[in-house]
Amino acid sequence: MFQLGKTIVSEDIIEKDFVCNLSACKGACCIDGDAGAPLELAETKIMEDIYPKVKPFLRKEGIAAIEEQGVFITTENGEFETPLINGADCAYVIFDKKGTALCAIEEANNQGEINWKKPVSCHLYPVRVKDYTEFSAVNYHKWEICDDACTLGKELQVPVYKFVKQALIRKFGEDWYMQLEKVAETYKR
Repeated sequence: MFQLGKTIVSEDIIEKDFVCNLSACKGACCIDGDAGAPLELAETKIMEDIYPKVKPFLRKEGIAAIEEQGVFITTENGEFETPLINGADCAYVIFDKKGTALCAIEEANNQGEINWKKPVSCHLYPVRVKDYTEFSAVNYHKWEICDDACTLGKELQVPVYKFVKQALIRKFGEDWYMQLEKVAETYKR
């Protein structure tokens, strides 16, 4: 672990390689697991605001889950997440013709309907950020459904932090990312 400003960062985001391989995993991270995508407080307002424009992109099951649970849920711990369809798929998941899970929010953004890519936690994956009172922990989340992404990342020699560069900049800013790159360069030597 090393410190960058008010973050404590795991060396794994420098050491491990990762490039999403959607043709292999079919977007399993959006349909497996037992919780929705984590949301920041500010993102809950965004989710409420964009829902009318995202709704036409959703599957009927996703619309039903959102209409029943809300555009986001609050967990027992007071954290915010996207709702799930029957405890599995994220309510915002859609599928392409090949059966690959995609994000309806991101699709609405790609089509120019909204000006917001998707929740930052999704954009950052496989990096997970946990906020504490004095600092944020920045960790690599290892999940077996992403083994193909690790293999592809190794083949292409793309470390996790480079794969999620835009998301890390979105979350922490350009200066923070430039400091991370300097640490990574020093670390490699």
